[in-house]
Amino acid sequence: VQLQAFGGGLVQVGGSLRLSCAASGPIFGGRYYMGWFRQAPGKEREFVAVLTWSGGSGYTDSVKGRFTISRDNSKNTVYLQMNSLKPEDTAVYYCAAARRLADSSRQDEYDYWGQGTLVTVSS
Repeated sequence: VQLQAFGGGLVQVGGSLRLSCAASGPIFGGRYYMGWFRQAPGKEREFVAVLTWSGGSGYTDSVKGRFTISRDNSKNTVYLQMNSLKPEDTAVYYCAAARRLADSSRQDEYDYWGQGTLVTVSS
């Protein structure tokens, strides 16, 4: 299983970006949970959003109402639509996959990780 995240870039405050995470291997057919994390400069990596294999979703409080996680099974891709971006959203964003999850915010519960994609929100 391999994950590849892309779609980051430079955007102004209030703008939007859509990140993609392309998965190879039995991700969607195998009922994996898909998560997005981010790591801001000088900070630890933190949970952003999760999508369950049954379609449920969860978000950290700071992005609720602004970010949306979704997937396209036909493309084996998970997306993170980010709207109303703020400077504090600047970070390297990572996608991850887990076969089982008890706590979606725990990084150690995820089995596979993609490389990061940098999002910079300028003011």
